[in-house]
Amino acid sequence: MTGLLPPGFAALEPYIEHWIGRNAAERADLRGARPTAERDAFHAALTPLLQPGLALLDTKALANLDEAEQRLLGLLLSFVHVSLAVDIQGPDESAHTCVRSAMRIVRAPADHE
Repeated sequence: MTGLLPPGFAALEPYIEHWIGRNAAERADLRGARPTAERDAFHAALTPLLQPGLALLDTKALANLDEAEQRLLGLLLSFVHVSLAVDIQGPDESAHTCVRSAMRIVRAPADHE
């Protein structure tokens, strides 16, 4: 895989297949479905690219993002969910996963499809 993300973000290409959800509900499900080690690896890979990614995407309207930029946006949106697991919940994440299934996300501002 190469060229699936904007220049400078190739290090994130291995995460495309498992970390881009179509909407907030899918991203929340991915957070709970992926093993801790995968969440931690995704978080570690994306953390140094978060600010550059936001800066790049802020230069265009959502409607004008090309496919590579849309994939980057999908990864950044998933990072928000993963960051909650890694940075906030930490070792308690697994205990909260079963509770989240009862609180389904049905709509979110980030769902722009």
